[in-house]
Amino acid sequence: MKVIVIGCTHAGTAAIVNTAKLYKEAEITVYERNDNISFLSCGIALYVGGVIKEPAGLFYSSPEALEELGVKTKMEHDVIKVNTDNKTVIVKDLKTGLEFEDAYDKLILTTGSWPLQPDIPGSDLENVLLSKNYNHSNVIIEKAKDAKKVVVVGAGYIGVELVEAFRENGKEIVLIDAFDRILSKYLDEEFTDLAEEAFREEGVELALGEKVKRFEGNGKVEKVVTDKGEYEADLVIMCIGFKPNTELVKGQVDMLQNGAIIVNSYMETSVEDVFAAGDSCAIHYNPTDKPGYIPLATNAIRMGTLVARNLVNKTMAYMGTQGTSGIKIYNWNISSTGLTVEAAMANDFDVSFVTAVDNYRPEFMPTSEEVRLKLVFEKETRRVLGAQIISEVDLTQTMNTLSVCIQNQMTVDEIAFVDFFFQPHFNKPWNIINLAGQMALDL
Repeated sequence: MKVIVIGCTHAGTAAIVNTAKLYKEAEITVYERNDNISFLSCGIALYVGGVIKEPAGLFYSSPEALEELGVKTKMEHDVIKVNTDNKTVIVKDLKTGLEFEDAYDKLILTTGSWPLQPDIPGSDLENVLLSKNYNHSNVIIEKAKDAKKVVVVGAGYIGVELVEAFRENGKEIVLIDAFDRILSKYLDEEFTDLAEEAFREEGVELALGEKVKRFEGNGKVEKVVTDKGEYEADLVIMCIGFKPNTELVKGQVDMLQNGAIIVNSYMETSVEDVFAAGDSCAIHYNPTDKPGYIPLATNAIRMGTLVARNLVNKTMAYMGTQGTSGIKIYNWNISSTGLTVEAAMANDFDVSFVTAVDNYRPEFMPTSEEVRLKLVFEKETRRVLGAQIISEVDLTQTMNTLSVCIQNQMTVDEIAFVDFFFQPHFNKPWNIINLAGQMALDL
């Protein structure tokens, strides 16, 4: 069995390693256009901020490690054409410029995603940068050395983490986003209000509800102009989202409108013997029971692992995802899972919600920080659709628990009385999850 893998970050690495372990007879070839693999892009802000001094820790595999598994690892090789009818690919060696054809029995598409780049005048100016891969992070660090005024465009996870990292390094920071709240895809307003207040207290200027119209400068960016204001800038980082890298198979496999490849629960595309995983794919989003595009490393690793397990026989179905994620913003520990109220309503759910606010452990303990937990649930079925938590104490793992609850379609009434341990060091006799469920009993 000859297996070709295109792309080797999270999903690709997981697929390759597990395929090599499960099918000793398989001939595996990976084509990767970059000179590195398995970079944890979620660590870029830590690297830029100097928390991580040596970037080696941001790589959890290497070409050499794959070679030791017997994988033909072709770095700086770009697949420029795929023919799913003939089961062939055309590959370009980026170092020599030579092109050649290769054939496969099984094809694994783990081509990932790329930052969205809207057609904004001045985007080609020097120091208007993207933030996605290892090379980007090195350029950002180098350019930031001489920058005093930094503008970050996009208030998702990557954007807000970079803002904090730059501010910690003494930069003047402006955060711009077209939405009127930061992290609006993940959190409702009462949570983002707290995070925004923390940024403002640290001297970050928030330009929310503003659309970038152009970048100005003489060769190098000097100013960002929005529909509501102008901001001086020595450095601009674009972090407005991602799109799937799927042009290679456009028109050959089924996709969502945004180009995300549609796979079934066994990671099969609409074409036999062609599998896909990671940021290039749509996922099954359990809260809505529909396909969605949620590019997260956790999804990618799970999907890549399942590709290997289903490559020959259908052995293990994908359970879908809740899009569970977390972030630390200054003293706030924040995480979420499933739908916000705003997202639930946008998906035509008739929802209700409760917000439980309590000290996380008994007041007789030396410290007992306040915690805020929100449950979003469907009125008719009462099943939990989403949750959010914020506290100065780290209770973010609570969202992993509630992710399982959503996965298993539990109701708020069940959550009110589900079994949790009590120990004064950690919690109260009624866990904060129980309290939120009990608040919903009369709704």
